[in-house]
Amino acid sequence: MDQPYAHRTWQSADGLTLHYRDYAGPESAADMPPVLCLHGLTRNARDFAVLAEHLCQDRRVIVPEMRGRGRSDYAPDSSTYTPGNYVGDVEALLADLGIDRFVAIGTSMGGLMTMMIAAGDAAAGRSRIVGAVLNDIGPEIDTGGLDKIRTYLGQGGSYATWMHAARALREVHKEAHPDFDIERWLEMAKRTLMLGQSGRLVFDYDMAIADPFKAADENAAPPDLWPAFDALGDVPLLLVRGGLSNLLTEETAAAMQARKAQMELVTVERCGHAPLLDEPEVISAIDRLLGKTA
Repeated sequence: MDQPYAHRTWQSADGLTLHYRDYAGPESAADMPPVLCLHGLTRNARDFAVLAEHLCQDRRVIVPEMRGRGRSDYAPDSSTYTPGNYVGDVEALLADLGIDRFVAIGTSMGGLMTMMIAAGDAAAGRSRIVGAVLNDIGPEIDTGGLDKIRTYLGQGGSYATWMHAARALREVHKEAHPDFDIERWLEMAKRTLMLGQSGRLVFDYDMAIADPFKAADENAAPPDLWPAFDALGDVPLLLVRGGLSNLLTEETAAAMQARKAQMELVTVERCGHAPLLDEPEVISAIDRLLGKTA
């Protein structure tokens, strides 16, 4: 069976060649806002494979890979691995494609980027985001989750087989996914690792993305994101939270709901940071949101 997407590239302002998956969708969706999927800190376009294949039955779906991840170029200057630069790269992609209205689905760092894009739009007196999904992220980030990320970010490692990689991931992330069997860990390994030049399996991101993240907290997330969250306005919103999340607390999720009465909250039980967005209840909720954004 042919893959449902095309590999395409765009150029960053500083000369990097960046990659995205383009799921064209049906001809009937040509005038509908496309879906823009933004991945997390150490992830790539493969994270959205299941969701994108579902959504592209009705919509165009664009899944960019941030600099230093997947098929996108690694940056020669690791100080450019910051959310502000990632947003600038996405803005260049949107400009290239002539997209002026879209639905954003952001996991973790991708959710931060979604809010930052909304804030930039508000400052520019425009509103391009017609609906948004924030996956296990909010305007306040629990320090326990950031501390956990620091334990593995940029640590590298290589593995002889997929089974070795799956077991290593289980050891690090078992608290986030306590019910995963080995098959699910194998799926996770194939989302996050690749075959390296050495013939061993390695993580599919530049280890140098850890440099600015570890250097200062302000490089991990802007200091006050509540104005950026508020900038999303009254568009349809969906907040997905892992019931065991160490990054998005119940208190922050409740505060978000208090500010956005139209926002739906879906909690994925027995799941930490972050839900995979292939859970049936999450896909159903995203379908409901898209139904409001035609």
